[in-house]
Amino acid sequence: MFDLKPAAACRFDQVSLGEVMLRLDPGDGRVRTARTFTVWEGGGEYNVARGLRRCFGLRTALVSAFADNEVGRLLEDLMLQGGVDLSQVRFIPFDGVGRTVRNGLNFTERGFGVRGAVGVSDRGLTAASQMKPGDVDWDHLFGTLGVRWFHTGGIFAALSATTSALVEEALIAAKRHGVVTSYDLNYRPSLWQSIGGPAQAQAVNKRIAKLVDVMLGNEEDFTACLGLEVPGNPADLKALDHGAYRRMIESAVREYPNFRAVATTLRTVKSASRNDWGAVCWAGGDFHEATHREGLEVFDRVGGGDSFASGLIYGFLAGKSPAEAVELGAAHGALAMTTPGDTSMASLDEVRKLARGGSARVER
Repeated sequence: MFDLKPAAACRFDQVSLGEVMLRLDPGDGRVRTARTFTVWEGGGEYNVARGLRRCFGLRTALVSAFADNEVGRLLEDLMLQGGVDLSQVRFIPFDGVGRTVRNGLNFTERGFGVRGAVGVSDRGLTAASQMKPGDVDWDHLFGTLGVRWFHTGGIFAALSATTSALVEEALIAAKRHGVVTSYDLNYRPSLWQSIGGPAQAQAVNKRIAKLVDVMLGNEEDFTACLGLEVPGNPADLKALDHGAYRRMIESAVREYPNFRAVATTLRTVKSASRNDWGAVCWAGGDFHEATHREGLEVFDRVGGGDSFASGLIYGFLAGKSPAEAVELGAAHGALAMTTPGDTSMASLDEVRKLARGGSARVER
């Protein structure tokens, strides 16, 4: 499926480029009325590396930057618990106030029933958003140290003009060194609204898409970021007409023949606490659909898509077929939404069991 480098020739199985924020979680309550918060680390690209490390046991690393203060070191402590290698992370001197560099904060509540989840980010002037081409020695990372798979995404690319340029620099270098690349479109309107909106999102992501081997996203991502309208009645998507998703992916492959695989999650939100959940993957000219789970009970939906991505990538790195890989991704994403926080708490045995159709009976 992919011409992957041998694991023995590489220090890392997978590396992510992205920003990690401190998530402040009010638990069962609301941000606007909270008196206490639980803190987690989280970021769309990082969550993939952490899932591959903690659930799937692979050697992963993060490329990012943080302000060198107590919040930055708290994030470091949380990431160390996740096991992701931080040797490629830079800590930038803090000015004492945050006028020049900060760490990102993300206040996110879970939602329940008819009340959807709400997130408020505070991430201006963050160290990661100021990263730029030339900051990372990609030839050393991809060539000397060795990496099998590189992942980044549209959240990091949206942080600034320099981060999108760094994404392009990284993808070009990865291609030069024979590293397989993936990119999650992850469209966030709030990130683009002050820097050109949907038009700028498309301009940036269309350039990046030409450099990607494996493209990930949902129907909103493909439409907003790549301008690919889904053929047929848009209401089909609400009813999970999987044929509409397939036509969308076919459009993407025609537009970007460099794509080796395209995958999307299939989600119908019946309430904040109950979603229909599945996934489809195109690879090698064929479509493969994961088990569709109706009425999946959701504890915390944040990170479900990232955990899908890490399960899918694990499948490909482990030499599984596309059909097996998409099942692993869908199972891991489903399990990630049953626990709090942005990152997965699932084990590989749990993922394999669910992917085979296992039940939620008690394990003793």
